[in-house]
Amino acid sequence: MPQLLPFAGLRPGVPVVGSVDVVICPPYDIVTEEQRVALLARSPYNVVRVELPNGHYAEAARLLQGWQASRALVREHKPALYGYRMSYMAPSGEPRHTLGVIGALVLEPPGKGILPHENTTPKAKSDRLELIRATQANTSPIWCLSSETGLADALGPVPLDQPEGSGGVTSARDDEGTLHEIWPVTGPSTHNAVAKLVGASPLLVADGHHRYETALAYQAERRAAGGGAGAAAGEPGDEPGGARSAGYDAVLALVVELSEQQLQVMAIHRVVSGLPTGFDLVGALGTSFELRPTAAEGPKLLSEMADVGALALVTGPGCWLAKPRATGAAAGYDLDSSRIDAALAGLPQHDLTYEHEIAHALLAVRTGEANAAVFCRPATVSQIARTAHGGDRMPPKTTFFWPKPRTGMVIRDF
Repeated sequence: MPQLLPFAGLRPGVPVVGSVDVVICPPYDIVTEEQRVALLARSPYNVVRVELPNGHYAEAARLLQGWQASRALVREHKPALYGYRMSYMAPSGEPRHTLGVIGALVLEPPGKGILPHENTTPKAKSDRLELIRATQANTSPIWCLSSETGLADALGPVPLDQPEGSGGVTSARDDEGTLHEIWPVTGPSTHNAVAKLVGASPLLVADGHHRYETALAYQAERRAAGGGAGAAAGEPGDEPGGARSAGYDAVLALVVELSEQQLQVMAIHRVVSGLPTGFDLVGALGTSFELRPTAAEGPKLLSEMADVGALALVTGPGCWLAKPRATGAAAGYDLDSSRIDAALAGLPQHDLTYEHEIAHALLAVRTGEANAAVFCRPATVSQIARTAHGGDRMPPKTTFFWPKPRTGMVIRDF
């Protein structure tokens, strides 16, 4: 069963860096080059310099060490788990919170205690592997889901009366307006309570499949080189896991309850380009979907999709609601991502990209950069749980969990 261990994390030193807002960044795989340049300009301490070093891995390691020496990064006084809360406005307009716990998740092969919830697209893992080799650190957490309840109660209240910095609450607001708060949770009794909950059932990897696989690859590499287990020096204490809380036997992880109350799951849409000139895409997709023209846009289109039980197809000439036909292309799952991927597989050679922002997908169609965009409905929390616990995986690019925990709120070094 999963093991989540405390560790002495590195957090921004507010007296040196100033506002934490300017030193955090999104997870590496959603940062565009334009965003990276903007983040670099915000602060000499912005963690994007380490998270995305553009191949300069030794420089990333040097920065990480230098920031500790200058106290731009401050180590926690003692091993801790970390409460983490994201407060945001949902697309529906209601205020929501996602609350979880960050710790060092002991690595194990996927399939028993750790369950991937969807397949991944091919992606070079060499970049993340080189970064771990150089920095000996996890800069951003993977995101896991637990089917157990009571995690918030086990963590206790947010210590709002404590100051920022080591031992207290660190808060930052990202560019989307989400408030991120992190604080250390110490004491053997609390650690044991959280560890018991987290270890009671398998964890689903919601976000960070590639980072988890990279952590496993690095662990195997170190053990093959004769490193043995990646435990820190010293004797285990009273904390769960003791000295094993550090090292390459674990990966930085945020664990959140698998519940509608805690999660905001968004869809990932498909953008199609490069089709032959004059190709009748509407006609081709008409064999898998019942297409009905609609003039709806924005939130109204999403509402119509939900009411009718349909996807949406947008091309230059117009927009259609696409209700799946029973006789359509064989989809492996009762999911929009599976239905459209099966249908697109029958098209002539084309380019396919993925986009969670509807506005970006529409812009690509309107500017002629893309032939079409297909909007999907999001998978539900119950679909995610049912698929993973059944030992199966959803198609790639099915779920987009939002908002994303920010890199730089806490770093775990080995």
